[in-house]
Amino acid sequence: MATGAMSDFENYLSKRADSYFKRTREIVRCHGERQVTYAVFMRRPVIFCPRLAVAWLEEAAHERSTHFDIEQCFEEGERVGAGEVLLYVSGQMSNLVDLETIYLQRLGAPCVAAYNAYQMCADLPHVRFFAMDARHCAGDGMADLMAYAASVGSVRAKTDCGAVGFVGGANDGTAHYFGQAKGIGTMPHALIGYAGSTVRAAELFHETFPDAPLTVLVDYYGKEITDALSVCNRFPDLATTGQLSLRLDTHGGRFVEGLDTATSYDILERQVPEAIRTYRTDTELRWLVGTGVTAAALYHLRVSLDEAGFGQVEIVASSGFNPAKCQLMSQVDAPIDAIGTGSFLPENWSETYATADIVAYDGIAEVKIGREFLLQKTL
Repeated sequence: MATGAMSDFENYLSKRADSYFKRTREIVRCHGERQVTYAVFMRRPVIFCPRLAVAWLEEAAHERSTHFDIEQCFEEGERVGAGEVLLYVSGQMSNLVDLETIYLQRLGAPCVAAYNAYQMCADLPHVRFFAMDARHCAGDGMADLMAYAASVGSVRAKTDCGAVGFVGGANDGTAHYFGQAKGIGTMPHALIGYAGSTVRAAELFHETFPDAPLTVLVDYYGKEITDALSVCNRFPDLATTGQLSLRLDTHGGRFVEGLDTATSYDILERQVPEAIRTYRTDTELRWLVGTGVTAAALYHLRVSLDEAGFGQVEIVASSGFNPAKCQLMSQVDAPIDAIGTGSFLPENWSETYATADIVAYDGIAEVKIGREFLLQKTL
């Protein structure tokens, strides 16, 4: 490398760090070094997910031939209150000041996503979750952050309430966060259209991957019940041994086959009479008896399978299963064996903003007015 040429790390940082941090670095390098301590915090409750941010800080220290003292104020997976300090990071100001952009990106969003994932797993402890968020992420870097977050939130739910939690993700690149070598998934709607029928798609999959678990989408043609039973009758051995699952992914523009508003109310009244009394908002009412994948739709499919002698066939639900929808499904004991979801991703992105403030210069406590609460652990 030619003299004066930037390393790959410094070149990356030069492009990605905020300019005012870079200019501050140059000022410090020209006018005198100081030792500083940063406090990093968030403005809402979260689940602590420090691993990727800390790993990047350690990599930065190595690249700059320096050392940062990183105090993690909580263990990974702990619940943290709004305003509580997550990390204290100490080192030379010139080596730290321009890193803030990158390490905050790796900290804030995962902490919120983990909080959401935890809530979902805790509300439905007997349900297996699949992290199907990758398609909704802004690049593979975010996909890594979100899969990591789901795994941390899941582990906390397992500890707190014995939840099954997240058992896998959508692709091979993030599978390791869930202790897997490969991603999880059977078929998209595209395969159903390619095959020309739901049963034929199931046949093609099973012929190609005979040893893989078979989960079949049943909503492509708007005949969820008809196609579900047809698949079960085509694969009776898999159905009776619990090796067949049916995924309900009906979009919000129509009712599941055989349902309308009146029949949805009727199903819930027969299966879980108290269910309709649980809703508090129009959205919750829609999740109970409206279009798409509702509590009524799930009971409708479960009853249809049971009455046909396919009680061992599992139901996989997807389509908009965020923390609030999972909580409602828990309240009405909806018959769900597994959920495929990307809806643990933060909906209000401003809540994911992590903030870093210097709280000590050369060992002397100092912070901008209004942030004195950050000084507690450094005094």
